Amino acid sequence: MQQTRPANSPSHFSSGIPDPIQSGGVKKVYPRDSVRLFKSDFLERFTHVHPVVPLLIWVPVIGVLLYRSLFVFGVDGLEFALYAFLGLFTWSFIEYVLHRFVFHYPAKTAFGNRMVYILHGLHHEDPVDPTRLVMPPLPAIIYAGILFTTFRMIFGPTYVETFMAFFMMGYLAYDYTHFYIHFVTPKHALGKYLKRYHMQHHFADYEAKWGVSNPLWDYVFGTVNSKTENRNASRVKTA
Repeated sequence: MQQTRPANSPSHFSSGIPDPIQSGGVKKVYPRDSVRLFKSDFLERFTHVHPVVPLLIWVPVIGVLLYRSLFVFGVDGLEFALYAFLGLFTWSFIEYVLHRFVFHYPAKTAFGNRMVYILHGLHHEDPVDPTRLVMPPLPAIIYAGILFTTFRMIFGPTYVETFMAFFMMGYLAYDYTHFYIHFVTPKHALGKYLKRYHMQHHFADYEAKWGVSNPLWDYVFGTVNSKTENRNASRVKTA
């Protein structure tokens, strides 16, 4: 039976490891046993996403953008490589900023808490729900439209499509890295590292380790460990 989350849900999340087994020893079945966000069945339906959906939507868009970059705008090899790098690099920064400052925004009102919970708090409450590990298409399309318009003003019509194609590749890499981390048991060293890194964010300290697909910006901004962890480490060193 689904549970509807109250409107004043806290924006600071539980650090307890979720139990996939409900009371009575019955294993959860998603989306049947997902935490319910809306009373309306119509709205609730849009909060569940099959993991293949982002690929079905964005791979064709990326293909069109790359085709237009090369054969309509004639972007040459060096320019193509430059804007490809910029797109991926920019996404990595956006990923960090969104996770740290938007998804974990310390809201002070009931409405703000509700919005933060819908955006991300729900994922911390039940991080093993496979129907909520990738971004729903409707907000993703809205965000993509806003970002494309913004980047077009920055890079101009000739180069924005190359940039945006690789920016979207970065987004897909993030989405599927996140799904992989939560839903798959990694066999290789990189996968094990990324899973351990992200699980520490979930279950040890959700005020640090904001990078999901990579930890680059955590090292740049000193957020591999939270301020509390850093203070504790300093005490150990000076003791």
